[in-house]
Amino acid sequence: MNSELKKETAPPRVVIESVLPQVDCGRYPVKRAVGDDVTVEADVFTDGHDAVVAELLWRRVGAGDWRVAPMAFLGNDHWTASFQVEELGRYEYTVRGWADPFLTWQRDLRKRQEAGQDLSVDFLIGGALSCNPILKDAARPAAERYATAMALKPPPPDPVRVLQYERTLQVVVDPVRARFSSWYELFPRSLRGDGKHANLRDLIAFLPEVDAMGFDVLYLPPVHPVGMTERKGKNNALKAAPDDVGSPWAIGAKEGGHKALHPQLGTFADFDALVRAAGERGIQIALDIAFQCSPDHPYVREHPSWFKQRPDGTVQYAENPPKKYQDIYPFDFESKDSQGLWQELKSIFEFWIGHGVTLFRVDNPHTKAFAFWEWCIGELKAKHPELIFLSEAFTRPRVMHKLAKLGFTQSYTYFTWRNTRYELTEYFTELTQHSSREYLRPSVWPNTPDILHEYLQHGGRPAFITRLVLATTLAANYGMYGPAFE
Repeated sequence: MNSELKKETAPPRVVIESVLPQVDCGRYPVKRAVGDDVTVEADVFTDGHDAVVAELLWRRVGAGDWRVAPMAFLGNDHWTASFQVEELGRYEYTVRGWADPFLTWQRDLRKRQEAGQDLSVDFLIGGALSCNPILKDAARPAAERYATAMALKPPPPDPVRVLQYERTLQVVVDPVRARFSSWYELFPRSLRGDGKHANLRDLIAFLPEVDAMGFDVLYLPPVHPVGMTERKGKNNALKAAPDDVGSPWAIGAKEGGHKALHPQLGTFADFDALVRAAGERGIQIALDIAFQCSPDHPYVREHPSWFKQRPDGTVQYAENPPKKYQDIYPFDFESKDSQGLWQELKSIFEFWIGHGVTLFRVDNPHTKAFAFWEWCIGELKAKHPELIFLSEAFTRPRVMHKLAKLGFTQSYTYFTWRNTRYELTEYFTELTQHSSREYLRPSVWPNTPDILHEYLQHGGRPAFITRLVLATTLAANYGMYGPAFE
């Protein structure tokens, strides 16, 4: 027998379905920015013809009592209400409803009065529902009793009649810059025009130009020491010349790893000065976080279990067959010491947060464990809700969307490869009208340091102008690798 039938009172008659917004049946939160409204919709109905009440409940996660707002009836059993997210962090929300006997009586009383029917029994029914003495007093004029009935507000519902939606849904609230930002990327070491290695002080001097161009995020590729072993040369040459500086993504050398600065870029005093100087202009510094190592990284020596060992005793370097990256060792996220690895990787973010960085562009997150990202980003944003994570995942759609659900604030897109009118129309319709708009914030880039579409290669200055104008007008978040445009 259904357990509901064993109760002394009948279960609530109301039905609550199709509550939106939600992502994967509430498995993941929807996303908003501070000051945004969250518009909630639901189908709320009951059997028969009784009047239905629907309410929206919301609060900050961890708060006490729910805040309550009545939902407006839109027709066809569909209801809506909104609430505003005022602070960073997480909010939760749900819907409740009930079939209301008082409102049903009040509605039917109005219809009977308009039809000129006798209302004496109806007044007594209303008196019982509301405990109002005027309605119970048959000596009172009918007009007075009717006016009293119409002026009454419904009493609180009987708790046994109220049904709350089976799921409590969440919304993560990010800074406004999460949904409206402009990123400028450059290599700090290449700033000088005399062929010499530039430094962070040179970058501070360049800030007025970034500001004048209207960018509010200055994004830096990895700023760490670059390995010497298997260092690549110009144009991906397998052998580096003595003066080749190597790939910034081959992270780690005798000077340190992910928590160190390349000595030619400067000191941490210089870096902190850069963050302050940029902040004074309303510009935030974004760092590239690439979870991989050069063969010279201290991790390789200190934690060999964090890397895959090949049968010949060598460490597995990065590959994307037939491409080989001998200068880079990927981490093994299924290492026997995965807990130690994960904690250390999280501490890299925490280190740079300590130096004032709150925006991170994450390199190739789709090649790292999904579970790691959900845990790591969740842990970090619980303490630092102001953080923004940009996912650099030019990968399959389902993988890209999964990363957005797991916590990445913004996501790279296929904009670079959408060039015709039809392609652009279809793609941006998908980005703005599909249900993914609740969790995936697109960031569109005409180019990157390693992607220069043939449209730009052969189109000349007009092509660069066209793509930049499209990026700035089609999306709220855009970025560019600046030197290629200049």
